[in-house]
Amino acid sequence: MTEPRRPTHLLACLAAALLMGGAPALQAQTAPDGPRPGDYIVAVVNSELVTAGEVQKRIDRVRQDAARNNARLPSDAELRKQITDALIDERVLITYARDMGVKVDPAEIDRAVANIASQNKITLDQLRAQLQAEGMDYGRFRDTLRDQIAVERVRERDVVARIQPTDREIDALLDQQRAAVGASIEYNIAQILVTVPEGASEAVVAERRARAEAALARVKAGEPFATVAKEVSEDANRNNGGEIGMRPAERLPDLFVEAVRPLAPGQVSPALLRSGAGYHVLKLVDKRDGRAFTITQTRARHILLRPSPQLNQEAALRRLADLKRQIEAGTISFEQAARDNSEDGSAAQGGELGWASPGTFVPEFERAIAGVPVGGMTDPFVSRFGAHLVQVEERRNVELDLKQQREQARNVLREQKFAEAYAEWIRDLRARAYVELREPPS
Repeated sequence: MTEPRRPTHLLACLAAALLMGGAPALQAQTAPDGPRPGDYIVAVVNSELVTAGEVQKRIDRVRQDAARNNARLPSDAELRKQITDALIDERVLITYARDMGVKVDPAEIDRAVANIASQNKITLDQLRAQLQAEGMDYGRFRDTLRDQIAVERVRERDVVARIQPTDREIDALLDQQRAAVGASIEYNIAQILVTVPEGASEAVVAERRARAEAALARVKAGEPFATVAKEVSEDANRNNGGEIGMRPAERLPDLFVEAVRPLAPGQVSPALLRSGAGYHVLKLVDKRDGRAFTITQTRARHILLRPSPQLNQEAALRRLADLKRQIEAGTISFEQAARDNSEDGSAAQGGELGWASPGTFVPEFERAIAGVPVGGMTDPFVSRFGAHLVQVEERRNVELDLKQQREQARNVLREQKFAEAYAEWIRDLRARAYVELREPPS
């Protein structure tokens, strides 16, 4: 029997896949309720505690990661300070979400766990075993996923509420786009991002640069960019090969555009890029002449299996994985597999969903199909409706009417302003939180 593919050693960060924006990933590890014998409290954050034992566990995990990547770390004192600050920020976010009364349905946590297992091509039992092997309690892992989902909800609600583009700003952006009709170029860029914390010491900056240079060297040596991105990148798109999707040049950082402008599709920028976020390795996946006021529609088929007492979620994912293998082997067509197996109303049409614009499907469905090439299939994944297997048939660009143009411009402005609004939100939460640092017992 072939040994199942071992998930990435950063199981502690698997839950970060849930967060599709700028929110920091909360580490999915056992968080003690309080100090154990011999342990002590290093910080009180609102009603939560940060213990020395928890700080040490995080330090150990960071050191393990650094050893695997031959990366340098800051001094022990600096590393401990950075880890403590990160844990305090996590507690601030978690307690705020709880204070806001955000509720997360257990079924939503089940879906998140199933998707993590599916993305790592392991079963739920294997995920449990891997967590145990890495010293993580499964119940605490689920609790952390719940906290992450809750934090993401308040982040989307609060930060987006701070971003209110004015009609004047929308008009100005539309005027810029109209002036660029026919001249704009769109790029699909993949990136490997190694972040550098704000105010990081020289040692930390050097360590992060070395990690990024090692990733660039692996890509130059012929290793698939997507493989290196999944293992190294700290960007939310790392599980999608680092691809950020096709975007007009004006919606990309100038630094990125200048770096990929001379490249042909498939080429990698020969040098690292340094931005305020950290170090970037960039690959130009594709480029095309851009047209203002268009959106990309997708036509897809899918197979839906609804969990039931007779077919649990894990069994549904296994069944879809088997169907995918049969389709790839050519023993059955996707259309026939959908007719025979799908529990969706589209089954009679071979799973055909028709043309769909962005925002038509639930977010987990849209994330799954976003990076799939035409003719390709997703891995089995879970949404609030059940377990899915999707095949992308076609994509096309369609023009927007005036109302759609203004809404698109509004979304572009929100995206541009999000990072600044998020940073301001975090500062406000930290300023309002009760944070007490404690010295080690003498």
